[in-house]
Amino acid sequence: MDEPLSSQAALLARADGPVTRRRLVRDLIALGLAEGDTVMFHTRMSALGYVAGGPPTLIGALREAVGERGTLMVTCGWNDALPYGFADWPQPWQDAVRAEHPAYDPVSSEADHDNGRLPEALRRWPGAVRSRHPDVSCAALGAEATALMAGHPWDDPHGPGSPLARLVALGGRVLMLGAPLETLTLLHHAEALADAPGKRFVEYEQPVREGGQRVWRRFRDIDSSGGAFDYSTVTPEGQDPFETIVRGMLAAGIGCRGKVGAADSCLFEAGEVVDFGLAWIEEKLGGAR
Repeated sequence: MDEPLSSQAALLARADGPVTRRRLVRDLIALGLAEGDTVMFHTRMSALGYVAGGPPTLIGALREAVGERGTLMVTCGWNDALPYGFADWPQPWQDAVRAEHPAYDPVSSEADHDNGRLPEALRRWPGAVRSRHPDVSCAALGAEATALMAGHPWDDPHGPGSPLARLVALGGRVLMLGAPLETLTLLHHAEALADAPGKRFVEYEQPVREGGQRVWRRFRDIDSSGGAFDYSTVTPEGQDPFETIVRGMLAAGIGCRGKVGAADSCLFEAGEVVDFGLAWIEEKLGGAR
C-alpha cells in the first residue's frame, strides 16, 4: 500500500529530502560500518526519512558498505507461529491446528510482521539463508550466511550454538538504524547465558519439516516474549529493561552514535553487547559474578 501524501511529505521533511542509496552508504560508513563486517541490523524505516526505493535500497546500501566479504543478518521469527498457549484451546480447535496448521518452512514462511519490513525483505533476497528454528529464526546474506544459520539449536535457541552466539564468535557487530533500543535482540543471548536467579523458561510446540515430513516438535527456551527475568526492581518504571541496558552501554562509552538518513543510529561490537548485558544482569539480579 502506498504511503498517504501527508506521510510522504513528513518523511521527506524529516531527512531534508529523499534518502538515496548513495546517501545511506555515505552515512553508514561515517558511522563506522566497514568492508568485511558481519552485522546484525534492526531498522525503523520511518525514522530514516523517505528512503527512495524502500527496503531494497537500504539492503543494497548495507551490502555496498560491507562489500563482498561482509554479511548482513536479521532476526525473523515466524508470523504464523502458533501461540505458546494453544494447548489450552478447546479440544476441537487443537485438533484442527494439529491436523492442518502448515509446517514452518525457512524458504516460504513469512517473517514476523512485528519485526518490520526489513527481515522479510532480506530473507527473500536471492542467496539469503534462513535458520531452521520456527519461533526465533534469523536470516543472513553474504559471505558468512551459511555459517551463521546452520544447525540453529531446537532448544535454547538464543544460547550457545545459536546464530546470535555465532555472530559474537565471528567478531560481528549490531547496527540500530532508528530502531527502538529495546529491540536489540542480541541481549537475549546474554539472558540465555546469565547465571542469575528467577530465570523464566517456556515450552511449546510447533510443526516443522524433517526429512520431507511434517512433524510436531516440542521446544524449550528462555521466555523472550514475556521476559526471561523480572526486571521490575532494577529498571525505571515504564522503561523496557533492554532499553535500560543499552542506555547503560552508551553511557559507558560502548558503541558509536550518528545519523543515518534522519535516524539516530548506533553501531555496537556484538561481543561488547553480550559482555555488558551479561555483567549487568548478573550484578543487578544477584548472579554468580
